Amino acid sequence: MKNQQQFPEPTVGALIFNENDQLLLVKTHKWKGKYTIPGGHVEMGERLTDALNREIREETGLELIEAEFLCYQEFIYDESFWEKKHFIFFDYICRVKGDQVTLNEEAQEYLWVDIDEVDSFPIDNYLRHSLDLIRESRFSDRN
Repeated sequence: MKNQQQFPEPTVGALIFNENDQLLLVKTHKWKGKYTIPGGHVEMGERLTDALNREIREETGLELIEAEFLCYQEFIYDESFWEKKHFIFFDYICRVKGDQVTLNEEAQEYLWVDIDEVDSFPIDNYLRHSLDLIRESRFSDRN
């Protein structure tokens, strides 16, 4: 029998952009076939950026070059995930070396997509929120 979660689990999420400003989307059974971003739990004693680097490497084979904190989000027993979990997401905008992705077993496929085209794919509301923040920031930078 699986242990019941006792506390919220901190996780990191990587909004990875390549040199063409395209976002990496991964499709995974954990999000019921929706596209999302690479990421995962923070291990005991691990800094958020170290967890981010580890998760990117494990899930995509890519090497993190730079990361900028974007936002945190609360995820409390949302049915969009395959298990009943309470997460606290810490999302980062990331740049990586190269764009040759090697997926691990957690994802079934990946795409590099222009940020303006992401909404044409099935994504969850958490990714949509992070993308809205990026779009707002880019718009305000132009003014």
